[in-house]
Amino acid sequence: MDEIIVIEHHKPRLRSPILIEGLPGVGNVGKLAAEHLVDELGAVKFLTMQSKHLPPQVLVGDNGVLRLVDNQMHYYIRKGKGNRDIVFLTGDYQGITPEGQYELSYRALQALEKHRVSRIFTLGGYGVGRIIEKPRVLGAATSPELVEEMKGHGVVFSKGEPGSGIIGASGLLLGLAAHWKIPGVCLMGETSGYFVDPNSARMVLEVLVSILGLKIGFSALEQKAQQIERLTTQFKEAEKAMADSRAEDLRYIG
Repeated sequence: MDEIIVIEHHKPRLRSPILIEGLPGVGNVGKLAAEHLVDELGAVKFLTMQSKHLPPQVLVGDNGVLRLVDNQMHYYIRKGKGNRDIVFLTGDYQGITPEGQYELSYRALQALEKHRVSRIFTLGGYGVGRIIEKPRVLGAATSPELVEEMKGHGVVFSKGEPGSGIIGASGLLLGLAAHWKIPGVCLMGETSGYFVDPNSARMVLEVLVSILGLKIGFSALEQKAQQIERLTTQFKEAEKAMADSRAEDLRYIG
């Protein structure tokens, strides 16, 4: 088996497309955001990437039919003169090794070379280890000009955040895109990191659709957010109960 198998389902004609990446990561923020856009816009799958760099696993659908885990690309043709089309990179997993992360990111950019990608947006979560009521959207960009442009859309560029850099496809795609001289931005929604976080995904999406001039609904994300809110409430109650229990134990010491 080749390291990476690229399957083209058909060959769309795209106008200087914008690439939006949303692969699994912290809080699954990027994955939720990108897949919500794919669903809302009715984007069409045109490419599948299967690889030994992904987990050795198949997924089984509700109908009992299985498939290899993969990464996929969808496209959306925007109407109107001057509008750039959009390509979405989503998937079940990221590469399971550093080498696999590099190879999959590079091959994705290679597959889009003929389409002349004009800009890249990578989407992800920024884990802060606590429940966030109103997540900020932090950013990192490939040029000072892009930083200033993104600030105009409410993206926060805070010194020292993220302190450890950007790990995985969200960072690698932007770093490797320099070989093609493609500018790009990483949008990161604050998230606890404890749960899948549709609320953070919505904050990221609100910024992104503002930048791109898109109109979408958020009802599906709101339903997911309500489910997570119930889990969060249970988590907070359990956390408080543990703290109370520890305080009670300390009374018997000394």
